[in-house]
Amino acid sequence: MKAMIFAAGRGERMRPLTDTCPKPLLQVRGRPLILWHVLNLVRAGIDEIVINHAHLGHMIEESLGDGSRYGARIAYSAEGTALETAGGIARARHLLGDEPFVAVAADIYCPHFDFAQALDALQDNDVWGNPHARDKRDVAWLWLVKNPAHNPLGDFALNSYSIANEGEPRYTFSGIGVYRPEMFDAIEAGQTAKLAPILREYAARGQVGGEVWRGDWTDVGTPERLAQLNA
Repeated sequence: MKAMIFAAGRGERMRPLTDTCPKPLLQVRGRPLILWHVLNLVRAGIDEIVINHAHLGHMIEESLGDGSRYGARIAYSAEGTALETAGGIARARHLLGDEPFVAVAADIYCPHFDFAQALDALQDNDVWGNPHARDKRDVAWLWLVKNPAHNPLGDFALNSYSIANEGEPRYTFSGIGVYRPEMFDAIEAGQTAKLAPILREYAARGQVGGEVWRGDWTDVGTPERLAQLNA
């Protein structure tokens, strides 16, 4: 399995910190945010990693290099102007291949997440070994978290490992998921596209699975949250 780390955001809410440093390189407890993910992916045996970038992206490449010092093989997808999450995936399709891949937002702090969970998150066959119909099988698997103060209403409902757009209880999308590349077939390389509408479309069809992650997790979206982590 390959991985993708989303690192193309401008980090407007983190300014002025991100005026001279890309958000994924901000230090959290002695280590750049993005490096926490690289090391955790490698620890799980996922060493082929694609990183997209835009704002100050050259600094990310200079910092991580080809990934060899961390036991990884890193490829970069430079966007120039950020293409949003789904657009970034479409732009990097030639690097990701045709199999399901795990993806994580670079700007979350989730130091104990075990990415080995992603290796068999999407199943092609049912419990009896029969292939799922392509239009019935899950195309994505999301990890959700308890709603933080800045997102009290959550993003999705969860019912027996099935993600729904409506219902209770509701949780917040953690920024970590596994996706089948076919989800992004309709997006042209270079096109700007958000991920949320695509997830909601497939969730309405009953084709998005998920579970709750109850470990440490922070969306490092403001200087205040960064300072709290480093306090």
